[in-house]
Amino acid sequence: MTADTEERTEASPPHKQSMLGRGVALVRNTWRGLTSMRTALVLLFLLAFAAVPGALVPQRSLNAGKVDQYIADRPTLGPIMDKFELFDVFGSFWFTAIYALLFVSLIGCILPRCIEHAKQLRTKPVRAPRNFSRLPHHSRYDVDGTPEEIAAQVRSQLRGWRVAQRTEDGGAVTLSAEKGYVRELGNLVFHLSLVGLLAAIAMGKLLGYEGNRIVIADDGPGFCTSTPANYDSFRAGNLVDGTDLEPLCVRVKDFTADYLDNGQAEMFTSNIEYQAGDDLTNNVWRDDQLQVNHPLRVAGDRVYLQGHGYAPTFTVTFPNGETRTDTIQWQPTDATTFLSSGVLRVDPPGGLYPDALERRKNQIAIEGLFAPTASFHGSLLSSSFPAMNDPAVAIDIYKGDTGLDTGLPQSIFSLDQEMVAQGRLVKQDRVNLMPGESATLSDGTVVTFDGAKEFVNLQVSHDPAQTWVLVFALTMMGGLLVSLVIKRRRIWVRLTTDAQARRTVVDLGGLARTDQAGWGEEFDRLCTRLLGDTSKQEN
Repeated sequence: MTADTEERTEASPPHKQSMLGRGVALVRNTWRGLTSMRTALVLLFLLAFAAVPGALVPQRSLNAGKVDQYIADRPTLGPIMDKFELFDVFGSFWFTAIYALLFVSLIGCILPRCIEHAKQLRTKPVRAPRNFSRLPHHSRYDVDGTPEEIAAQVRSQLRGWRVAQRTEDGGAVTLSAEKGYVRELGNLVFHLSLVGLLAAIAMGKLLGYEGNRIVIADDGPGFCTSTPANYDSFRAGNLVDGTDLEPLCVRVKDFTADYLDNGQAEMFTSNIEYQAGDDLTNNVWRDDQLQVNHPLRVAGDRVYLQGHGYAPTFTVTFPNGETRTDTIQWQPTDATTFLSSGVLRVDPPGGLYPDALERRKNQIAIEGLFAPTASFHGSLLSSSFPAMNDPAVAIDIYKGDTGLDTGLPQSIFSLDQEMVAQGRLVKQDRVNLMPGESATLSDGTVVTFDGAKEFVNLQVSHDPAQTWVLVFALTMMGGLLVSLVIKRRRIWVRLTTDAQARRTVVDLGGLARTDQAGWGEEFDRLCTRLLGDTSKQEN
């Protein structure tokens, strides 16, 4: 090493980047990585993959009871899954993080491309290359006429192309033409619509709500949607507090289920009446019909026929002659035959017992099975068909503390077995009853099975962004279709006079920006169309 080299080495020590510079570089590189198309595709795949548990594992927002049972059946794995919010996938922190990162990544990818495409729209097609022979497709023709005349003829045939005419230093006239700009526009519309679709879905989840209500199909009073308390279950977006729900009243006149001979459901139909808007103040009821996937759309809400089942009716006659009649829905346990299970709790009339404690000890609970078309195997009840052709119940009748006045939430489909085990509820009888039949308890209480009515499960959905979801979905499909159908093409034409200055030599070259397949034949047809019936000199 020479002295001069040593001096230069000492004079230029290695540059040390400051802490701020390293931080800026880290942020810049992270942003570049996040906004790359590869990252957007990875995040899109992760979003689809992250949604899989929502389809495989019961979700608390749809059925909290199934979630509780799932955790109870898996005492080790269940709490761990709950900790990672696998029972609330679409509201979990990790799903929201993927969703937000995908949103940012798409915006970061698309905006620069939009700016670049806007610049391309204002830019003339590129100049003709010097050597056409290097292009994938090129041809040469000799034609009659001056370069200016041939240029005018070619331009007239290039309708729909962006054309730029230039004169080179040697006097040659060149035409640069390009088409297919709409392809990139369609691509951008597709991605922008995807961002809009994600944003609309997110806003719909934040500002929307969904409630379920079971209604007996007997032309009863129905229900109104003015408050979450009127629903059996209610799920609202994070920005909905339940104080400004769209008012709507519905009552169910009847329900009809059509079945094939093998018991397979063919169609479900429910005739309803509803009030909305000014009809609420004028007390005007309007008729409508609900079917599967044919909801009532009114006042920004959609009312779906979500499910159905049977609600047995029992009359309990107490020793003093007073009666209590109640109809309550039971849960279908067999979706094929609609064998259903449930419970009915009945409080004795006031004054029958001397105090509240004694009255609580004499409450009645009826738990058992309902079969719409009864089939007995000995004393065991089952159902052979989902329609209500020959109804019957198999019930256990209990007396004791049913928990009606405890204020604690209870299952409407089953009794608390701990109360039975503690002796607070004592089984009095087990009977099979047909409509009109009764069972008499030891104290003279009579339990009568009066029959059953059908109930429907109505779902009221409010999504203020549903119109935007449809709009963005349509524009996304339109943009995708345009980007697949439109082809990006470039063509150049150079016009020069021959040595005798009597004819014009036409050089043509073409380049396919996308979709190379079929471009050769397309180029030959384009040359023929541009120049008409001419003789080709060489290729």
